Amino acid sequence: MADKPEVWLRGTVDGFDPIVMPVVHALLQAREDVEHLAATVPPEHVWRTPGGAASIGFHVRHLGGSLDRLFTYARGETLSDDQKRAMRIEGVPGEPPASLADVVRDVSAIVDRALEQLRPLRVDDLLVSRSVGRAALPSTTLGLLFHAAEHCTRHAGQAITTARVLMT
Repeated sequence: MADKPEVWLRGTVDGFDPIVMPVVHALLQAREDVEHLAATVPPEHVWRTPGGAASIGFHVRHLGGSLDRLFTYARGETLSDDQKRAMRIEGVPGEPPASLADVVRDVSAIVDRALEQLRPLRVDDLLVSRSVGRAALPSTTLGLLFHAAEHCTRHAGQAITTARVLMT
């Protein structure tokens, strides 16, 4: 990762309208960041909660789950029962505990689906009104996409910070 610039400094990504490029860049950066973690974090650190903070496993799993949910709302859909169930157990390691590589693989597939959803979007698509959650809070497609991107990068950063804390 240190040998190349961050994704947003590598230029445009073919096949996407420039208006959604910041979202594309953020999702690709978050994926690269968690893939790097999967290659460097010892298995015994994945589900640890230092000082009561959320685990690396939670942050990475939540990154994918929240992306999936926010992009569902961006399509104008409501969450499925499977999505709601998955949300409730994002911080549960499982038995045996899920490996970070497996969690990252799942997240990478969610990022791929999100990118495919972004590919056909154009400016006119972005200002469509959307409802969020059971309370049907108001947003737009653009609002949801922007929040999904920044939320992913926030949790990738928290996972990185937790990994660093655990390495000390």
